[in-house]
Amino acid sequence: MKIVWSPLAVERASKIVDYITQDKPMAAEKWIHAVFSKVEQLRSNPELGRIVPEINERRFRELIYGNYRIIYHISSKEISILTIRHGKQILPIDEIKA
Repeated sequence: MKIVWSPLAVERASKIVDYITQDKPMAAEKWIHAVFSKVEQLRSNPELGRIVPEINERRFRELIYGNYRIIYHISSKEISILTIRHGKQILPIDEIKA
């Protein structure tokens, strides 16, 4: 199954890496590699993540990595990575557009 990253998800990942890099450059590199590795698991198991509680709809799911939520949408042809949020942040519904 094809995995597509939204511009918002790429932007969020980049900002998180920039933030981590300020204190721990090696940790930032490790973090982004782990995120891509976790997302890659979706290719063979799209329903690996839990249903997003705020939406409660099967096709909107999330992977948890450390303190972050990797939110994605499953369609018949692809998995769309919609956004990445810190677990303590409120998830704005306008970020969840499939």
